[in-house]
Amino acid sequence: MGIVIENEIWEPKPSLYVFLFFSSFLSIFILPYFSNNPNRSSPSPDLPGGTVSSLTKSSFLRFQRSFLLLYSLASVIQGLQSVFVEFEYAYYGVSRDQMVVTLCIGSLAAILIGTFLGMISDIIGQKKVCVLFGMLHIFVGIWKKFTMHPSAWIVSICTALASSVFSFSFETWTVTEHDKLGHRQDLLSETFWLMTFFESASLIGSQMIGNFLVGMNPKNGTGFPSAVIAFLAFVCIIYIAREWKESSRTAGYGDYKVAFSAVVLGDKRIWLLSCAQACIHFSIAVFWILWAPTIVADGREVNLGLIYPCLLGARMLGSTAVPWFLSGGPSPVRTEDCLIAAFIIAGLTLSIVAYDYQEIGVLVTLFCLFHSCVGLILPSLARLRTTYVPNQLRGGMISLSLAPANAAVLFVLIQGGYSRNLENSTIIAFAALGLFVAAFCMHMLKRSGKQPYQNWHDL
Repeated sequence: MGIVIENEIWEPKPSLYVFLFFSSFLSIFILPYFSNNPNRSSPSPDLPGGTVSSLTKSSFLRFQRSFLLLYSLASVIQGLQSVFVEFEYAYYGVSRDQMVVTLCIGSLAAILIGTFLGMISDIIGQKKVCVLFGMLHIFVGIWKKFTMHPSAWIVSICTALASSVFSFSFETWTVTEHDKLGHRQDLLSETFWLMTFFESASLIGSQMIGNFLVGMNPKNGTGFPSAVIAFLAFVCIIYIAREWKESSRTAGYGDYKVAFSAVVLGDKRIWLLSCAQACIHFSIAVFWILWAPTIVADGREVNLGLIYPCLLGARMLGSTAVPWFLSGGPSPVRTEDCLIAAFIIAGLTLSIVAYDYQEIGVLVTLFCLFHSCVGLILPSLARLRTTYVPNQLRGGMISLSLAPANAAVLFVLIQGGYSRNLENSTIIAFAALGLFVAAFCMHMLKRSGKQPYQNWHDL
């Protein structure tokens, strides 16, 4: 008599969702009762210019909520554009090698064009570049609606450039406008961790919206989500045009070039900060490329769609730790010390994955721990950028720091994805090594001393 082996599909336990989301909101709600600075009235010792503003807290909250609404909308667009990429390519008959080639084209576009978009935005203003973000998504949404193959290269280029704009433009605008409105600099830390929190929540929401739309219209594949992306991008542009206040730029190319060379290219501390930013960007990119193949490497069936919100929920939880450690919480520490610990823990988690394949439950736990560290790292790096980088040069600094990360991603895609000269474990080991390098950069930044920049008001 034959033996029937049941095919079990692995899924995370519901208690994991409850723990992540309950812990996130509990961390937020009980913080005021444990904070060493509950009234938030004193200037922050960790940020320059932490002086009391004549504007009321309500004015700041209106500005913050307006920005977070726009940023959440942009995050939903980003999520809808990326969450079904592999499914879209497979639906339209794009082979695995062709998928890798399109990703390589996108990485190359991010290197050759995206690197300079931040510098351009500093000169012409963030508003125009963020409108470009919406226009790129509208174009991609309309293009996908009518055709996909052989236009995958065009889609990859546009989405890569839109992602490049997303990585620096919204943060740079809110920091610049925050300063112009006269709000206290220490309040920026709240905005930074809330950006990570709302972005993660928006990405989870985009997955739910995408699943709903694809399920509603299975015969037309992904055409309906593409139409929704175009619509949301149009709403985003309208919101920017009506609500976005930005002073006209007075800096010319020559003045900007002199300032950028003197401050960004001439300061070792900004180089260290840029290296850390490149390392975390590379590690995150590697993770999202390889997390699914790593989990299903043994041939077991896994419901990846249920693991995805767990990872982002862990990042939400990690972001809520920022005000506990860095913003007058019960245990305030230096930003560099916090980042050193987070980078080391994240590097160790990826090292374990690279060294030996683990049981699925252990892998998911390690991946959640990695994303918790990411949720702490991203707003902390934004905090340090406010300390060391002038607002007028912030976009260029961020986009330039992402260039080596995009180059490393391109190398991994060619050697590991197309030529198959690198094993997945080796690529993950490179990502772990990058995180340890980032921790060393933070150690060197701490030793260099803290001498905040002088504002370049003449730009």
